[in-house]
Amino acid sequence: MVRRVLPAILWGGLAAGVGDSILALVLYRVPLVVIYQSVASGLLGKAAYQGGLATAALGCALHFLIATTAAAVYVGASLALPMLRMQAVVCGVAFGAAVYLFMKYLVLPLSAVARLTPFEPLAMIGHALFVGLPIALFARQAAR
Repeated sequence: MVRRVLPAILWGGLAAGVGDSILALVLYRVPLVVIYQSVASGLLGKAAYQGGLATAALGCALHFLIATTAAAVYVGASLALPMLRMQAVVCGVAFGAAVYLFMKYLVLPLSAVARLTPFEPLAMIGHALFVGLPIALFARQAAR
């Protein structure tokens, strides 16, 4: 079981992290360094933007840790709830939207981020398609 579950978590986290990074590049049209510094600003506040590549690397590590954690949550839940595997597309899309809402309205307000941005429908749709869906598809594959 571990031989299938661990790769699903790691591949799902990698796919979600890459997908979300590409989504951020398209939506915000800023360099990837700035995107990852903004992730690091959750811990460091505004100082993250003065840290150069070091804070970008921290943000990148945090970004992929969060994506891999989301994958672990979904894969773990899919072991107990077969519907998450059998209806992977629908459940994955819903999970991605839920991840967006969780980060937007729970994690970010509790972080050191300097300013919160308004709800972004395109970002939520992007999370549904590029975060939740790949995680769910890797979870389904692990069950086969």
